[in-house]
Order: sequence, then C-alpha cells, then structure tokens
Amino acid sequence: MVLESFISPLKAENKPWIMLLMGFIYAFVAVFLSLWIFKQYSSLVMVFLTVIAAVPLVYSTLKLEEGKDTEIKSEMSLLKEHSKALKFFMFMFIGFVLAFVLLYIILPPNLVQLLFSSQTETIDNINSRVSGNAISTSNIFAQIFLNNIKVLMFSIFFAFFYGAGAIFILAWNASVISAAIGNFIRDKIAEYTASIGSLNLFNYFYLFNLGLLRYFIHGIPEILAYFIGALAGGIISVAMINHDIESERFNNIMLDALDLTMLAIFILFIAAIIEVFITPIFF
Repeated sequence: MVLESFISPLKAENKPWIMLLMGFIYAFVAVFLSLWIFKQYSSLVMVFLTVIAAVPLVYSTLKLEEGKDTEIKSEMSLLKEHSKALKFFMFMFIGFVLAFVLLYIILPPNLVQLLFSSQTETIDNINSRVSGNAISTSNIFAQIFLNNIKVLMFSIFFAFFYGAGAIFILAWNASVISAAIGNFIRDKIAEYTASIGSLNLFNYFYLFNLGLLRYFIHGIPEILAYFIGALAGGIISVAMINHDIESERFNNIMLDALDLTMLAIFILFIAAIIEVFITPIFF
C-alpha cells in the first residue's frame, strides 16, 4: 500500500512528531474515501479505512518491541524503550483527532450528521447512562473508571488475538472523541456568534483549541493507557507467533506485559480522577 510505505517503525520512534502528520493523512483520506464510495455507512467505514492504513506500521512496531523484550533484561530499560513506540502512537492518535475534528467543523451539517452518526449515538448512550444511573460523584467516578477498564481489556484482547487489531478500538475512540470535540466547538461558535456577532480567525482558533483542551485533559491519559495495554497484548501475540513461548525468554515477555498492564490501570485511575474532579472545574 502507498500509505504504509511512507515511514518505518524505527523512523517513527526516532521522529515521533512525523506521525502527527501521518495520522492526519490516514484519517483525512479515510473520510473522503468513505464518503465517496460508502456514503451511507461512512461513520464506520472511515474508521475501518483509517485502521487499514495504520495496521502495517503498528504491527511492525509490535514485532520490534517484542524483539526488545528478548534482548533487554532490565525492566526499567524496557519501559524506556517502549516509551518511544508509545510516543509515536500518541502522535498518530492526535493526528486522527485533528483530522476528524477539522472535518466535523468545516463540512456541511448534513454530511457531518451522516459521517458521525454512529459516534453521536455512542456519545448519547454514554451521557444517558451517566445521568440516569449515577447519583453522586463517587458513582460517576466508579462508572467512568470501570468503563475505561473495559475498553483497556478490549484493547489487550484485540491486540492479542488480532495482532495490531487494537488499533480499531483506538481509531474508533478517536472518532468518538472528535465528534464530542466538534460538537462542543460548534455549540461555542453558535454562542459566540449570538453574543458578539461575526467571528474572526482568532476566535475560531481559540474555540478550536478550547475544544481540544476540554477533552484532551483526561482523554490523553486514557488513550495512553489503551496504547500501553495494546502494546502488552501485541507483544505476547507476536511472541507466540515467533514461538518464543517455548523459550526461557517468554518469562521476561510475560513480566513486561504484566508491568505494562498494571501501569495502564494506574494511568486510567488518574485519568478518571481528572475527568470527574478536575475537568468540571474549568468546563
């Protein structure tokens, strides 16, 4: 494929910022292909096309990280090496979000409704569950944390059974977050227009960044945790494919995967605290 040949795992780890542009291109191309070829199902097809573009690089990276497990004995050194892959994964995810949010804002409302219909339905379901079942801050915290743990488990299992399959969970989350951000920005634009009249470029730039900040405060730690879980599941998957399960090195691989999973759970706990107790202070 053309898109997969632009960058290698080593280059992505050494220059992770490039993946911001690559993630943007993956998502941007996926949106227009889905609207062009599969318009009625574009809200899901754009996610699949984004995943297809990213899978070769993600799988190659998982193989690279599994190789480090068999060579590096120190767990701290391993975590430091894994951080390189996690960094470029995060840049790629942000690229997805920037592309989806930009298109959410600039495309006509009828196309936006079609393109993000499944994502909007998901957001409505989440909001209804929280407002309908959670009667206290502690209940909201527990519900959010447990839901995030569920997504983490999906990321681990998808990565284990499908190699780079966890990228589907993460691309889907990128599209859902983007729909929430885009809707927030559009509502703010409507408010500002009603109160001060026409908006200038600075106003649009401010509202765009405000929307990103509103959801990135807790969203970035959550997505980082999901990527860590995906890395753990993917490392075990690649190890089994390479028959490393039959070697003594498999104990090191399992220990590394367990450490990554525990780290992911801890980060999700912090992210839930931020979402419930800190984000509402500013928004």
